[in-house]
Amino acid sequence: MSARNDPVPAEPAERVLEIVRVFDAPPGLVYTVWTTPEHAKRWSAPDGLELFFCQMDVRPGGTSRCGMRGRDGAEYWATEVYQEVVENERLVFTQAWDDADGKPGHVTTIVVRFEPVDGKTRVTMRQGVFSTPKARDDHNEGWLECFDQLGDYVRKLQEAA
Repeated sequence: MSARNDPVPAEPAERVLEIVRVFDAPPGLVYTVWTTPEHAKRWSAPDGLELFFCQMDVRPGGTSRCGMRGRDGAEYWATEVYQEVVENERLVFTQAWDDADGKPGHVTTIVVRFEPVDGKTRVTMRQGVFSTPKARDDHNEGWLECFDQLGDYVRKLQEAA
């Protein structure tokens, strides 16, 4: 993807995450579900966490602020800042999780592409560069759970339409 002006470097590969998934829904629906707080609360927290707070200003320079809560009551907060927004096609934003003192921690860049494929949508998400390979692996696990939930959610929306 680097040939497409991707701000996430390919190296060091062990600290860069890429996930590709095809969803049985058109790009407009998948993009809307990704960028709307009411929808995001339904799919974008890994198993065992609830996205209890989500504000999104999806435009270049806009920010999103999200809070997740675990079953034990622990809270996790992230801030995203959008660099590029092409509706139904591409998002580029940075993400930082707050540290124990509430200050932003390590910043990664995320690029999400929404591509039409035979009436479906291929989502390619790249994130990096993580501080460690373990941080990358932890995010991979969480994102895969979220992508599973995203697939279930858009399927339910399609069935209800």
